[in-house]
Amino acid sequence: MKLLIIGGTRFVGRALVEAAQAKGYDVTLFNRGQSNPDLYPDVEKIVGDRDGGLDVLKGRQWDAVIDTCGYVPRLTKDSATFLSDAIDHYTFISTISVYGSLTIPNMAEDGPLGTMEDETVEEINGETYGPLKVLCEKSIDEAMNGRCTHIRAGLIVGPHDQSDRFTYWPARIARGGEVLAPGKPELATQFIDVRDLAAFAIKATEEKLTGPYNCTGPDYALSMETVFEACKEASGSDATFNWVEESFLLEQEVGAFVELPLWIPEEYTGFNTINNDKAQAAGLSYRPVSETIADTLAWEKTRPEDYEWRGGLKPEREAELLKIWHEK
Repeated sequence: MKLLIIGGTRFVGRALVEAAQAKGYDVTLFNRGQSNPDLYPDVEKIVGDRDGGLDVLKGRQWDAVIDTCGYVPRLTKDSATFLSDAIDHYTFISTISVYGSLTIPNMAEDGPLGTMEDETVEEINGETYGPLKVLCEKSIDEAMNGRCTHIRAGLIVGPHDQSDRFTYWPARIARGGEVLAPGKPELATQFIDVRDLAAFAIKATEEKLTGPYNCTGPDYALSMETVFEACKEASGSDATFNWVEESFLLEQEVGAFVELPLWIPEEYTGFNTINNDKAQAAGLSYRPVSETIADTLAWEKTRPEDYEWRGGLKPEREAELLKIWHEK
């Protein structure tokens, strides 16, 4: 298969390139050449900007495209329209944030979608991110006349994730000592290893699946406690977990999901109870959580010692919170 990947040198893109290469596919990358430009010297790279710079793709043909970095519907529409006669299938990496309410548990693909009052807005923030992805999906559907797959990913984790929205926990627990653990031990959580997501995206592209597919995991109910114990086992640390009540975290204005990764207030239970039955029936499979943790921890250790974390509690902030919690 001749495959064009829009992006391809960062987190999800890297996993897609490696999954495609493992199958012997002829891969071409289209991106601005700004992130990790020296990666994959054996892969054809076309440097350009999807915002007004698609002409560098003119005259080329591929079997399919996988779009890893579409956030603005105007640009996804341009890309899909430009490529509609050059490809047979368009796979778009979307998000479960397309759903209008994450308070609804067990959300399937037919759940209500987010909307925007002004659909011309292109600013990406916490309020617009999901609705913009909805419009991106719609724009691709229209341009490709339905010849497309929308991979609605949950939290994507694993090696090379620079967001630290998961990496924090294996690394923090490996340091040992008293760990601030958010909420209740039995609180549900969901995420997907980037390599499992990539494998399914490639499969969906091969089989020309159409429509949306929720892609998070695993395929059983996973608790925060299970994840933390797996992190402890992976590193062999002496960590102990102090489960701090959600009300206290909210009172202390602790930022959910980023400042304290994986934690989402219980009212947003839908975020961590997404229904993945459709994708699993189509072949989505998962490696053990323990493998994801071990590989993430091994990768994290390769980063510079002075790396500035983008997510997670700073040690002094964690210590302060634990001190206040104990005093209460």
